[in-house]
Amino acid sequence: MCGIIGYVGRRSAVPILLEGLRRLEYRGYDSAGVAVLDGSSLSVRKRKGRIDLGLTPALEETPAPGSCGIGHTRWATHGPPSDENSHPHLDPSGRVAVVHNGVIENFDRLRERLTAAGHVFRSATDTEVLAHLIGEQLARPVTKEDGLHPLAAAVGRAVRDVVGTYGLAVVSPEYPGVIVGARRGSPLLIGVGTDEHLVASDAGAVGAHTRDVVYLNDHDLATVTAAGFSVVHLGGGTAASTITRLEVDSVAAERGTYPHFMLKEIFEQPATVRNALRGRVDAAEATARFGGLNLTSGELRSIDRIVIAACGTSWHAGLVGEYLFEELAHLPCEVEYASEFRYRNAPLDKHTLVLVVTQSGETADTLAGLREARRRGHRVLAICNGVGSTIAREADGGIYLHAGPEIGVASTKAFTSQVTALTLLALLMGRLRMLGTSSGARLLQALEAVPAQIQSILDQNERIRQLALKYAGAEDFFFIGRQFNFPVALEGALKLKEISYIHAEGYPAAEMKHGPIAMIDERTPTVVLAPTDALYEKTQSNLQEIRARKGPVIAVTTEGNTRLAGQMDDVLYVPATLDVLYPLLTVIPLQLLAYHIAVARGCDVDKPRNLAKSVTVE
Repeated sequence: MCGIIGYVGRRSAVPILLEGLRRLEYRGYDSAGVAVLDGSSLSVRKRKGRIDLGLTPALEETPAPGSCGIGHTRWATHGPPSDENSHPHLDPSGRVAVVHNGVIENFDRLRERLTAAGHVFRSATDTEVLAHLIGEQLARPVTKEDGLHPLAAAVGRAVRDVVGTYGLAVVSPEYPGVIVGARRGSPLLIGVGTDEHLVASDAGAVGAHTRDVVYLNDHDLATVTAAGFSVVHLGGGTAASTITRLEVDSVAAERGTYPHFMLKEIFEQPATVRNALRGRVDAAEATARFGGLNLTSGELRSIDRIVIAACGTSWHAGLVGEYLFEELAHLPCEVEYASEFRYRNAPLDKHTLVLVVTQSGETADTLAGLREARRRGHRVLAICNGVGSTIAREADGGIYLHAGPEIGVASTKAFTSQVTALTLLALLMGRLRMLGTSSGARLLQALEAVPAQIQSILDQNERIRQLALKYAGAEDFFFIGRQFNFPVALEGALKLKEISYIHAEGYPAAEMKHGPIAMIDERTPTVVLAPTDALYEKTQSNLQEIRARKGPVIAVTTEGNTRLAGQMDDVLYVPATLDVLYPLLTVIPLQLLAYHIAVARGCDVDKPRNLAKSVTVE
C-alpha cells in the first residue's frame, strides 16, 4: 500500500500523476514512483522519500513522456523503504509494470516457484511477484477469454494464484493506451472523463479532473482506455458499473492559512460536530432521527445487544459509545478490536446488532469484521466518513459523519463526529426503550451547545501552546480518566505518541495504583481528566496519589472549579456539560497539546513516520 493513480488520455501523464500522488500524500508513504507509456516505450522513475525530494527531481533530470501511465506512493509492508522496493515493479522482460496496494500472503511460495523457473527478483516486495506472474501469463498464446483484452486476461489469470488482498493497476508497452485495474480487498475506482479516464485508490486523487467515478467491487477486473472502460467479474460475466457523482470540497482539501492540516481539522470541529447533528435532532419527540439506518422502530427495539468493531481512534470512539448505550439505552454493549473480532468465534445471538466505526470506510480489518458478521446473518450498521467507501456500500445501513476530508494522519475531527453520531444513536435507542422525554430533551439541548463550547476551548490555543513548550522535552506521559473520560485518556495518549513519538499510556484513573504508578517520577507528566462529573471526587483522589510521588500533573477540569488551582502544576478548563458529553470537550485540549508538543519537537505532524491514514492491510 498506500496510494494508486493512473491516467490515460490526450494530455501528458506525468503532471497528472504527480498531482494525484500529492493528493494521496496524506495517507502516509515512504517512496513514490511512476511508469509512463509513450507508444511502445515504457519509462519508469521511482525514488525513496518524499515526492518533491525524490521522484520530482528524478523526472526533471530524465523526463518520462507519454499520455498513459500509473503512479504509486508506497507504505512499506515487505522490504524496507528503498529505490528498489518502490513501485512500480516490472516483470523480468520489462513487458509489465504494476502498482499495488494490499498484501500477497503467499508471495514467498510464489516467489520460490518462480525462482526455480529461472526468474530473478530485484526487490524484497510481494508486489514484484505479481508483476512476474502477469508477465508469465502475457507470454502465453492469446486465447479467447470472454472477449477480454489480452492484458486484462493475463492479469485475471495471474491473480487466480494469489492469496491475499490487492488493488492494482497494470500497463504494458505491448498495449499502449491501456490500463488494467483489479481489486480484491483494497479499494480501486475509475474516474470517468471525456476522452480520458483515470484509475485511483482514493476519490481525492481524481477530484480535480472529474466528479464521476465508478467504484470497483471485489473480484472486479477493469480495462481502461481514453475512449472508455469495461468491467468484468473474475467469477464470470459483466460487472455492475454504476457511476457515482462525487461531492468534492476543494477548499476542505487545502490547508488555507493553517501550518498543518491537523491544526486546521482541530479547528474545524465546531462545524463538523454541527454537521453531524444537522437534520438528526427531533426536538419535538426529544429523540434523534436518521435516514440511512434501514431499520424500523420495531427492529431497533428488538435489539438486545450491540457489538462495536473498530480500530485505532475509531475504537476509542466506540468505547465512548459503549458507555453511551449502557447509560442511555440500558443495552449491553461490547467493543472489539476489529482485527481480533474477525478471527474470534464470538457468540452473537440473533438480536445482536453489529456496529462498525471507521473514518475512511476502507480499513481492512473493520471491513473483514463487517463481512464476517454479515456472513453469520447479523445486521451491520456503519458509522463512516468515507462517502462511497467499501464499508459504506456493504453495510446494511449507517450514518455518514459529513466531516469532510480528513487529511492529517492523526484523526481529530472524525473522533468527535463519531462520538456525536454515537450519542444520537444511543439517544434514539434509549427513547425507544426507557429514556424519558425530559432526559432526552436535556441531552439534545446540551448536545446542541457543544459546537460553541468546543470553540471556547479552541480560543485557549495559545495557552495550550505555551503549556506544550513546557512539557515538550518529556519522554513519557500518562493520561488517566474515569468512565466516559477513560476512552478520552486512551485517545489523548494515542494522539501524543502518533505525532510526537513520545511514549504515552492511557489508563482508567483507579488502575494507576495497580502497577503503572511505579513509573511516576518528577520527569513523567500525567494528564488527568477531572471534570466535575459524578466521579470527580474519586478522580481527585487518584490525582493526589500521583502528586504524592512528585509526578507533574496537568489537570483538565470544568470551568469554575477552583479547587485544583494551586494544587496542580497546570490546569486547563472546559465548559460544563452533561457527564455523557464530556468526551466531546475534554478531547480538544488533548488534541491541541499533542499537536503543539509535536511541532515543538520538530516532527512532521501531518505525515508521522511509519503511519498510514487508511490502513488497507492487516
